[in-house]
Amino acid sequence: MSNVFHPRPNPIVAAMYTARDMDVDVIVMHGPAGCSFMASRPLENAGVHVVTSSMKDSDLIFGGAPSLERTLKDAKERFSPRTMAVIGTCASTIIGDDIKAVIGRVDLGDTRCFAIDCHGCLENNTEGAIRALKAGAQAGIIPKEEADRQTALLKAATALERKRGMTVRPYLSPAESPTKLAVCRRIGDILSSGGKVAVVMIAKKELAYRFADMFEAVDSARRELGGSTFLVGNLDPDKGLPRIRGYCRDIITDLEAKGVTLDRVIGGLDEYAVIGDEIHDAVRGYGPDLTVLLGICHSYPELDEDCILVTDQPRELKNYLDQGLTAVGEAGSHSMVMGATSIVTLETAQTLRELIG
Repeated sequence: MSNVFHPRPNPIVAAMYTARDMDVDVIVMHGPAGCSFMASRPLENAGVHVVTSSMKDSDLIFGGAPSLERTLKDAKERFSPRTMAVIGTCASTIIGDDIKAVIGRVDLGDTRCFAIDCHGCLENNTEGAIRALKAGAQAGIIPKEEADRQTALLKAATALERKRGMTVRPYLSPAESPTKLAVCRRIGDILSSGGKVAVVMIAKKELAYRFADMFEAVDSARRELGGSTFLVGNLDPDKGLPRIRGYCRDIITDLEAKGVTLDRVIGGLDEYAVIGDEIHDAVRGYGPDLTVLLGICHSYPELDEDCILVTDQPRELKNYLDQGLTAVGEAGSHSMVMGATSIVTLETAQTLRELIG
């Protein structure tokens, strides 16, 4: 992947989000105040306190241990956390600060505090998540078996991106989305003619809160226009890290309150890279005239002209459009779903509602 030079996700941010998914109360960034600032704000919207040791020029020369010690004491006093993760950054790694030793010197009472050895120069962002999982398991935050399971899934995700996703080419420019009207008309026309529409969500983490809105929109269109639908998503509430399982429960409860029941639940929100074939087999058994794919669309094999792809990633959208596939983008989705506890409106779904209504 060394020849890929468009921007890609940061291992430090991946470690932060994994700490959140393990339900860590406080994340301490041992580095400059601005490190991963844009990721920190939405994490706080999701209920996780994020603080920084605010390393200065002098810390780079004399070491950042005193700054980290002060930060740990302040975070303990202010938030009284049950759990706290200290995540390394490029700065603390380069100067060789021993985060574990600093934690050992500070009296944190009954707070369980652990270090995540991380920096931004790791080749894959998933390595940051893997290091967080291993550290969490060693600290007793999650079972070792779950950490091993998550690690295997993250390696599969990296392989998927190399084969069909964001790192398949040296450079992918962000693409602007085509309008949603044409794809929604196509869905409506299929249903009006008595046809069959499959809606498949292979989503990642909290983005499921937004993509799941398409289930309700297509189900409503079926009731209004006729035809039939097959709804399948990776919303198994018994799989994944604690917070991720909660997302699945939230979404299923919200859908049921709206009178929508999925025909199949296949895999959890952490299994997007490994469930494509199983979902494809289920959809093939239904035999749809049109398949609407949401989320990590390239996890689904045999994408063709009978598919509509909905992604939140502008570079992924470019990848799909360059292959001649029908695809639309839902830009800004990630900021909309941080802290969500129920389904968030999807523009494509809302367009379909307005078209039908």
